[in-house]
Amino acid sequence: MRIALFETEIAGNVGAVLRLGACMGAAVDLIEPMGFAWDDRRVRRTAMDYIDHVEIARHAGFDAFRATIGSSRLILFTTKATQSAYDFGFLPDDILLFGKESAGVPARIVARRIMEYRHRNLLSSCFDRH
Repeated sequence: MRIALFETEIAGNVGAVLRLGACMGAAVDLIEPMGFAWDDRRVRRTAMDYIDHVEIARHAGFDAFRATIGSSRLILFTTKATQSAYDFGFLPDDILLFGKESAGVPARIVARRIMEYRHRNLLSSCFDRH
C-alpha cells in the first residue's frame, strides 16, 4: 500500500504522514507543487527519525505520478464520497490519495474515475471506537 499526497500545503502534515508510512511499511508519494520548500525543517521535525525509514517519491505533477502507478488502484479519500472506507475491501497494492488541505483534489483529476471514499467517515469512526 502507498499513500499519495496531492499538492500538500502543510509541512507538518507531510511529516506526520511520513511517520505513518514508516510505521506501516507504506511508501509515500508527494505530488508537486507543494506549498513549502522540501527541505523545510518542519517536515524533518514532525517526521522525527522516521524520515530515514520510509520510501519517499516526489512527482512533478499528477500526470508524472499517474505514470508510475501501473495497475494499482488509486483510491481518493474525500468528503464528497458516499461510502465509508470501512465498507471497502482494500488490496495490498492500493494507493490512498489525499488532496490538498485547502481544496482537495481538483475535479479534472477526480473525473479520471478515481475511486472515492469518505475520509471524514474513516476518521470519525477511528476516534469513536474504544
